[in-house]
Amino acid sequence: MQLRVWPRTSRRMNSEVPPTYRAGSDQRTLRRALGCFATGVTVVTARTPKGEPVGLTANSFTSVSLDPPLLLVCPALAAATTQVLLEAEHFAVNVLTDEQADLSHLFATKGSDRFAETECETWHHDVPIIRDALANFECKRHSVSDGGDHAILVGQIEHVRFAEKGDPLLYFRSKYHRLHSS
Repeated sequence: MQLRVWPRTSRRMNSEVPPTYRAGSDQRTLRRALGCFATGVTVVTARTPKGEPVGLTANSFTSVSLDPPLLLVCPALAAATTQVLLEAEHFAVNVLTDEQADLSHLFATKGSDRFAETECETWHHDVPIIRDALANFECKRHSVSDGGDHAILVGQIEHVRFAEKGDPLLYFRSKYHRLHSS
């Protein structure tokens, strides 16, 4: 296999300098740069100690390990339900399909009755599982770490369901997108 090296030419039609961020610069520039990485969109759910369902939209999600099976999600500390998620023994991560942007909006909106409009079921640990999601992961809390203005919540995966077909809801440059697969 031969590696082809492309000539260094500018893709820009004008001579504008691309935005840059340096430590101490404005957070908006950093947010725009981070927004260049397309992510999937999830809704993380749990129950309060009184048994009430809680959830929030999160796109900071990734697999960590297959042995043991671990994933992580990073909820914002400013979110009203984050503390419940961090203290819950079990939680779920629901990966949204490209047809569930409305659920992402719902779970990102303060003061909305998120579960009144959401079809859920429960599995082994009575955690709300969103129906028709692309994938659902029921997890036991493994660890919680400091992540600045977010928390790093690692879960040990105990139960999974996923759709063989369907496309994820994507988030890129502060907007929802779809894959253009056939």
